[in-house]
Formats: sequence, C-alpha cells, structure tokens
Amino acid sequence: MEQKIRVLIVDDERFFAEMLNRSLEGEANIEVVGVAHDARAALEMEDQHDPDAILMDIELPGDMDGIEAAVQIKRAKPGTGIVILSAHNERRYVTSLPLESTSGWAYLLKQTVPDVSAVVRAIEGSMNGMMVLDPAVVMNLQPRQGSAVARLTNRQRQVLELIAQGYNNAAIAGELVLTEKSVETYINAIYQELGVSREQGIHSRVTATLAYLNDTQSL
Repeated sequence: MEQKIRVLIVDDERFFAEMLNRSLEGEANIEVVGVAHDARAALEMEDQHDPDAILMDIELPGDMDGIEAAVQIKRAKPGTGIVILSAHNERRYVTSLPLESTSGWAYLLKQTVPDVSAVVRAIEGSMNGMMVLDPAVVMNLQPRQGSAVARLTNRQRQVLELIAQGYNNAAIAGELVLTEKSVETYINAIYQELGVSREQGIHSRVTATLAYLNDTQSL
C-alpha cells in the first residue's frame, strides 16, 4: 500500500481551515495530521507530526506570519514542502518567498482551494522539490519585452506556463492535446532558449519556473 502524504494545515480562519481539511479527507493519498491557527502552534505541530507538506496561510495573527514560520521550518527541514495560501495574486507576493535559496514551494490562492486537484498538485509538487504557481497568478503575468520568455513561441509559452503550475509531461500533453514526445520537444526548446540544463533533473523545472518569474511582470 502506497504511503500517504502527511499534511499540516495552518490558517487562522477556522471555517476555511475546516473546509480545506474536509476536502483533503476525500483524497486517498493524503492524510491531514493536524490543523493549527497561528505560527507558534504550527511550529509545535510540525515538530510533533513531521508532515511531508504544510499548507500555510501567508497572514497569521501574532508575532510571526506564515512566510516567517515557513522559512524557519525550511531551515530546519529543507525537504518539507510548503504551500503558501494567499488572497493576493500579484507577482510581488510570490517573489517575496526565498525561491532562489530553497526549493519545494507552492503559491496558491485561497479562491483556488475549492479545486482540490490544484491543491493536490501544489502539495505533491512542493514535497517533490518543485515550485508551483497558482493558475490565476500565471494568467496575471506577461513577458517583459525583449526577455527570453518573450522570444518563446505561443505554444512554448503555454508549455512553460503549465510547468510553472506543477504539471508533469503527461498532464501537459493532456491539457494541450499533444503527445508526450511533442511535449518533450517543446521543453527541450524552452530550456535551450532559457539556458536551462536538463542535467539538473527535477530542478531544471524549478530553474525554468524561476526564469519565467524573472522574465514576467503583472498585467
């Protein structure tokens, strides 16, 4: 039997936290190990339960916000996936995360939480060391003039946007009605344009997503 992904929910809005908890209870491969309502409680529960991933509200009451708590957890346990929950879809909030120094982050809007598949994709991506952006955040970004992302074809940009949302190759193929071989071809061209090495493995997707963030601006 496949081991379940252990998840901790941290949000001061109790109704929202309970709704999220109930949504994830229906996922066969996920186990919610606890729910905390402030950063201090989150740190205690993280130490007690050692979750694989944490859904962390960006704004928490008290002397520590969600990002500060997440950074502290990442410093102690770099392999823990962090899914930041936020009401803000502006690029500046995403780039406030320490993305350049640590991997395994996702940024998800609270309005997206009813889409359980997006939440699960963010959880799985973060715990596997990827960087995952909310679909609405991606839709709100446009390439900077003259940037490497701006030089991509429309189809290449679509593939890159799905990489940034945490889709694997098979899922990208399904979304764009392509073969996986075609997706591979597009990804090779994207990496070449962005100067990303495929030898980095999964981290090449993180590097590509970082390049995408660096080369875009909010609409």
